[in-house]
Amino acid sequence: MGLLALGAATVGHANAADEFASTPSTRGQAERADQALQVTPYLWAAGLDGRISPFRRAPTIGIDKSFSDVLEGLEFGGFVNLWFRRGAFVFSADLMYVSTRDGHAFGPLPPLPVPVPPGTVVDGRVDSRQANMTLQAGYRTVDTEDFTLDVLAGVRAWWLSNDVTVSALGTSRGYGERFDWVDPVVGLRAFQRLHGGWSLQAQLDIGGFGVGADSTWSVLATVNYIASDRFSVSGGYKVLDVDYDHAGDVYDARLKGPAFGLTYRF
Repeated sequence: MGLLALGAATVGHANAADEFASTPSTRGQAERADQALQVTPYLWAAGLDGRISPFRRAPTIGIDKSFSDVLEGLEFGGFVNLWFRRGAFVFSADLMYVSTRDGHAFGPLPPLPVPVPPGTVVDGRVDSRQANMTLQAGYRTVDTEDFTLDVLAGVRAWWLSNDVTVSALGTSRGYGERFDWVDPVVGLRAFQRLHGGWSLQAQLDIGGFGVGADSTWSVLATVNYIASDRFSVSGGYKVLDVDYDHAGDVYDARLKGPAFGLTYRF
C-alpha cells in the first residue's frame, strides 16, 4: 500500500504578513488587513512506515516505503489547504486524496471465493485509495508585529479503501473493503517574521484519544518567502502519525518527508 500526501504550509500574520503589506494605505487595504483568505496547493514527498491490515481478515503486515517507492505506484494525488482569518478568529481546512496501485503483489491474501488449492502461487493487484480531511478553528492568543500564536481545535477524518484482484489457475476474482473514522484534534500554530520577506512557521496537533484512532499527531515546520503581493512559497518538513486498530482494521503508520507549497492570497 503506497501513499503520497499533502501537508499544510500556510503563511500568516494578523496584519502585515496576512496581507503581504506592512502599512495599508487605503481604506480597502485596511479592511483586508482584518481578514485573509488563502489557498495552498502543495506536495508532501512522504515515505510510509508502520503496520497495516489492508483487509479485515488478512494478517497485519509491516510496511516501509520511501517516497520513490510510493511514487512508482501512484495513480493520482490531489491536495489543497484553505486558510481563513477574520479578526482574531482563524479557520483551516486541509484536504487530500490519493490513489495507488501495487500490480505485483504475491503471497497470502484474505479468504476469497476463489477455488485455489493450498500452495498455489496467487498473483494479486491491490488498488488503494485514501482521503483525509482536517478541519480546525481557533483563536489568535498572541498578536504582535513579528509573532503570532493560534490555539486550534477540530477533527481529522479518514477514509480508506482497498480493492484486490486475484488471479490463479486462469481465474480472476475481486474483493474490496472500506473503513473510516474521525479523530478529535487540538493544536497550536506559531508564526515568526524574519527580514526581507522571510518567515518561519510551526504547527502541531495531537488527538485521537481513543475516540477514533488510539492516537494521532502531526508536526509541520516551514520556511516561507513572500514572492509577490499575491504569492508566497514554502518549504519544510512534516510528520503525520496515526494508530488505528478497530474490529480487525489496522492502520498504524507514520508518514514523513519534505513539503513544498505555493500560496495564493485573495
